[in-house]
Formats: sequence, C-alpha cells, structure tokens
Amino acid sequence: MSESDYYSYLRQIHELYGDEIFVTFPETMQTYSLSDFENEINACEKCSLGKTRTKFVFGVGNPQSPIVFVGEAPGKDEDLQGEPFVGRAGKLLDKIFAAINLSREDVYICNVLKCRPPQNRDPLPSEIELCEPYLLRQLEIIQPGLIVALGRIAAHTLLKIKDRMMDMRKQTYIYHGIPMKVTYHPSALLRNPSFKKPAWEDFKEILAVYNQILSERSTNG
Repeated sequence: MSESDYYSYLRQIHELYGDEIFVTFPETMQTYSLSDFENEINACEKCSLGKTRTKFVFGVGNPQSPIVFVGEAPGKDEDLQGEPFVGRAGKLLDKIFAAINLSREDVYICNVLKCRPPQNRDPLPSEIELCEPYLLRQLEIIQPGLIVALGRIAAHTLLKIKDRMMDMRKQTYIYHGIPMKVTYHPSALLRNPSFKKPAWEDFKEILAVYNQILSERSTNG
C-alpha cells in the first residue's frame, strides 16, 4: 500500500469512526464478524439515501471468500429484498457463477453504496465518500485475494478513473493493497449480448485466480 493509500484509508476511517481510536488485537480480530459490522451500520442515515431506502443492502456470501465482487449500488429489487444482485442481472450472475462451478456461497458480493439511489441514478461523490469506508471495512474483515468490479461505474467509482471498459478489462489494478479486475456488469450483458464472449473470458480468468488463491491458502495454512 502506498503512502497516499494510507492517508486515504485513515481519512475514511476518521469519517467512519470520528476521533476515537480502536485497537484490535489478533486474537480478537477473528471474533469480529461481518454480521457484527452489519449490525453496527445497518441503520446508517449519514446521507439522504438512508431516509429513502426500503432495506439496507450490506452484502452476501462467504465471509472468507478469496474473491469479492463489487457493484456500484443496489437497484429496485435489491432495495426490496435487502440482498445484492437479485433482479434479472443477479439471476444472470448466478448462471455465470454456475458455469464456472461457483455459487454465491463460494464468493462474496456487495456494492459500494449500501442504499439504493432514487431511480437507480449513479452514486453521487458525496454518497461515495460517506459509504466507501464501509466497503473498506468489509474488505478488511474478509481479506480477499482479489476484487472484481462489476461494471464501468463501479470501476470508475473505486479507481477514480474514467477509462473505457474495453481498456479496463485488460488491466490488473490495486485497490487499497488488493488486486482488482474489472468486468462487465450483468445488466450490460442483458442489454448487449455481444459483451457475453469477453465477459466469459474474464470469468474464466477470475476462476483461475480463485483456484490459485485457494491453493496458496491451503499451502500456507
């Protein structure tokens, strides 16, 4: 992690927790779970989205997953059910997972924002600034070996870049010390079937990384 990453992380932690300092010892770190963290923040109203949401959409899946998939924000179905990627796009994502012999129980899925923006508009910079520390804390607890940004907006939001999807797909980025790949959002595949072939290539690569991380953890564990 670079010096600028450290300063960014500390600034976000300050925004999340204020001036209090929390010291977590190794033996207690394992007892602090994603469920504990969700219970701490699921009533958040730091921005206006907390007042308009139906349900807080924290995340779902394996809390020790080697890979975390991140979208930009919940949509209508997610807001109603309180779970990410449960609409048409979510069903397609499940089919893609099944095609590479994975499921939601094998990976972890969440969004940058935990509440639905009205009319599914793009996240505002102020909303990202307030909600991104929650994502960082999730990643700290999960400790994945890879992050996959689902869609152009999620990638732009996290990486603070405006590159084209076709260019971002070919790169491996670093997000707060964690390797990140970018692929198409499932909704883009529904709108444009021509994206399915490159997305399939992406997911085959993602599976290879998933298996590599599992192998390394097994060897080191």
